[in-house]
Amino acid sequence: MEAELDALAAETGFSGAVRANDPTGVLLERAYGLAHRGYGIPNTPDTRFATASGTKGLTALVVMSLVEEGVLGLGTTARSLLGADLPLVADDVTVEHLLAHRSGIGDYLDEEVEIDLSEYAMPVPVHELAETEDYLAVLDGFETKFAAGTRFAYCNGGYVVLALIAERAARTPFRDLVRDRVCEPAGMVDTEFLRSDALPGRTALGYLEIHGEVRSNVFHLPVRGTGDGGIYTTLADVSALWQAFVDGRIVPPERVAEMTRPRSTTPHARYGLGFWLDPETEAIELIGGDAGVSFRSRHDPRTGLTASVVSNSTDGAWPVSRFLRERLFAAAANGAGPQPGDR
Repeated sequence: MEAELDALAAETGFSGAVRANDPTGVLLERAYGLAHRGYGIPNTPDTRFATASGTKGLTALVVMSLVEEGVLGLGTTARSLLGADLPLVADDVTVEHLLAHRSGIGDYLDEEVEIDLSEYAMPVPVHELAETEDYLAVLDGFETKFAAGTRFAYCNGGYVVLALIAERAARTPFRDLVRDRVCEPAGMVDTEFLRSDALPGRTALGYLEIHGEVRSNVFHLPVRGTGDGGIYTTLADVSALWQAFVDGRIVPPERVAEMTRPRSTTPHARYGLGFWLDPETEAIELIGGDAGVSFRSRHDPRTGLTASVVSNSTDGAWPVSRFLRERLFAAAANGAGPQPGDR
């Protein structure tokens, strides 16, 4: 299997890291390409990568932990904490609507409209987007798309609103909430919201092709992420997140069940609260894609099998994640499971 993966990585020019594990241990762990092209620094299995919208699962867990404590409720309205901010957010939009992408609020990065990720999409200089409150400048001015609760529409802005709500309700910066309520109980020692203009060692720059040139993504994305995306992590930390999540160490098992109950069905998947759900199995996924970033992690709670792929390029993760799904999860579904020779 490693030989097949090496061949696929060479064929597609994959730059990133791959990891698969189950309750018996690590089945597969590989890294390819460069974390920093200018200095020729290679990616390794413990390189930290941006995960784009993979962050949304952590945001949902922060919010649900606040719900569990009674600081928020699923029925809490966004307006009750936004006050006069973002006046176009309808008064009846709730925390649950936002978590399930059923809020209907207008989105600053609307994925129902085709987006060219090579474009410089931020309407303000990206260095001005360092704290969650800073994002008010890009969230405002978008009309409601539909009445809350009436349908699904993936909404990046809705998860920034959730981060704002969490900050204001808990009176704590959002990135501290993620650290204290998700990363620490999960043992995620290498996960945090880093500034893209001050990345420390062992962290990959994101790259994309623009007009035939390969450039870093530093001018494409907010300098530091928030509720809708932008956290950096390692694939070992991602595995730790899945285990802590399904074990009920971040929020209790009844909240886990609530988050993984389908709230919407799309043409290719279902959605719960912060997590994608396989339409035919019990597998749960986190997915992220942005300029110079692609990430997909899949966990099957029945078998404990986890497979994750992260790339510091815009589309690099997708061929490799399909390979892992077909080779690992299909085999597990048929009862074969990973074989000793696959390790």
